Order: sequence, then C-alpha cells, then structure tokens
Amino acid sequence: MKPANNHGIKRIVRATGFSMKGLKAAWVHEAAFRQELMLAIVMFPIALWVDVSTVERLLLILTLFIVLIVELLNSAVEAVVDRVGSEIHPLSGQAKDIASAAVFLALALCGITWFAILVPLFM
Repeated sequence: MKPANNHGIKRIVRATGFSMKGLKAAWVHEAAFRQELMLAIVMFPIALWVDVSTVERLLLILTLFIVLIVELLNSAVEAVVDRVGSEIHPLSGQAKDIASAAVFLALALCGITWFAILVPLFM
C-alpha cells in the first residue's frame, strides 16, 4: 500500500478546504456563530475608522476574532458531546457549560476592550 501524499502544498490546500467546510457548518448550524459573525462584520469597519493607535486598533480587531474562535470551539464541544450520546449526563452538561462560559468570557473581554478604548474618545 502506497503512503498518502499529504504534505507540502497539498496538505495546506486540504486543510484549508476542511477549515472552509467547518466555517460553512458553523454558519448553517449555529445561530450564535451567525450572530457573532454579523456583529463582527459591523464592528470591524468601526475598528478601522476610529481614531486610535495601531495597538488599540489591533486590540479591537483581535477581540472580535477571539469571540469567533471561542464560539467555533464551543460549537465543536457541543457537537462532540451530542455525538457521544443523547442521554443526560452530568459530565456532558459540564462540558457544554464550561465551553459556554468560555464564550461568555470572550464576549466580556471584547466588550471591556471596546469600552475601554472607545469611551475616552467621547469624553
């Protein structure tokens, strides 16, 4: 049997395809991801438009990406837990709750960062 030729550019192309498939699945199946992505699409141009330093602009943009990344991980945890079994189990609930808490913290970080950077502009 010949080993799979899955290295170099071919591997990168395949990995990119899997990533795009994951983004599409999140868009189709996860309402929270759609909402957070739409919010990021609105907020991203604001981050580019406001008169702040480069570091502050990067913080505004990075926190938007952090929310989306954590939401994707939360969705992955939920999918795996649901795949393992449909019966109610304390560990399944704990895994989902912890992943949800991570999203909450990412949203809080985003909100605090945006507030701390933008409020002084209007004072």
